[in-house]
Amino acid sequence: MSILSGKNILVGISAGIAAYKSAHLVRGFIKAGANVKVVMTPASKDFITPLTLSTLSKNPVLSSFTNLEANGENDNPMWNNHVELGLWADYFVIAPATANTLSKMATGECDNLLLATYLSAKCPVFIAPAMDLDMYKHPSVKTALEKLTSYKNIIIPATSGELASGLIGEGRMAEPEDIVAFIEMHILKQLPLYGKTILITAGPTHEAIDPVRFIGNHSSGKMGFEIAKASASLGAEVILIAGPSAEIVNHSLIKRIDVTSAEQMYDAAHQYFKTTDIAILSAAVADYKPINVASQKIKKQDATLSIQLEKTKDILKSLGDIKKNNQFLVGFALETENEIENAKLKLKSKKLNLLVLNSLNDDGAGFGVSTNKVTFITENNETIQFNTKPKADVATDLLQHILKQLNA
Repeated sequence: MSILSGKNILVGISAGIAAYKSAHLVRGFIKAGANVKVVMTPASKDFITPLTLSTLSKNPVLSSFTNLEANGENDNPMWNNHVELGLWADYFVIAPATANTLSKMATGECDNLLLATYLSAKCPVFIAPAMDLDMYKHPSVKTALEKLTSYKNIIIPATSGELASGLIGEGRMAEPEDIVAFIEMHILKQLPLYGKTILITAGPTHEAIDPVRFIGNHSSGKMGFEIAKASASLGAEVILIAGPSAEIVNHSLIKRIDVTSAEQMYDAAHQYFKTTDIAILSAAVADYKPINVASQKIKKQDATLSIQLEKTKDILKSLGDIKKNNQFLVGFALETENEIENAKLKLKSKKLNLLVLNSLNDDGAGFGVSTNKVTFITENNETIQFNTKPKADVATDLLQHILKQLNA
């Protein structure tokens, strides 16, 4: 999943030969999970058809201030609301932007729907110039680009290559996949967790008894997966170490590492912790494991069966012991009695920066449900209680608290 997933992107197309690339650009945004609408200058329809773009975007393509809608014998003019278009968009991408369109944008001239929409847009505007070499180097074009930059528009630089005139040089519109990547990176750099690496553990562990049986718990991993998705949406690179879980995540910033046992989770956590800025250990790791694992399935024979157990390695404490001052370590605790007292002891003994406590005594909390009710306990023993809410919202609360602490 891309950072553009779910975003509303308005693509503006002006009349240049590079307009043929706009079909690939629209397709690229759709593949990234964005919602796309297209507005064209009237002359751009000489280079690419609205039918192609409407098919790819799954939305009608607009190119004039009114549409004539047939209604029996009467033609009823329908207004295309440029203000509504500008407000709908999270991002406005004008590609290609010809010399003519750039000049009009810079001076505020408004003689077509694309320009009217540009002047109404409240969202970030990305501009991908496209024209011949001499035009691109002309002082008037440079002045227009400088003025548009001063308006806080973002210019996607033209590249060098073969041009429509047959010349080879600068002025070629950036390739569609490069435009998508440019916009994704620009957005990421504005996000509060950009440049941070977050390590997250999620789900249960399964400790083998024999080849078919194990000791485990009811954790689904949903809380950890929601934290991973929320972290990526804020620009972080995420290392998600997941025990056996049916949860699915698909995001370009999330690297999922599947493990089964507590030992495997311990090894993976230590492998990545050194380069981690924030570690959030939400996994429900088994406290004990069988000392001896049968190589064959244990047959049902006696009335009782004894299995000797030993402690597993304490992942959270081991990371707390090696944590550096610039690392932020978060642990989770699930308690059934003396919740606050036990959680504060855990926070201190494991050298955590924050502990997230939930209780099986609270309705809507714990394993196997889509909600959670948590209390944050800080390094200063401050307790912050939250109402029951979806785990996705709990993840947001957690990351906002961490950001507040890091920026304090």
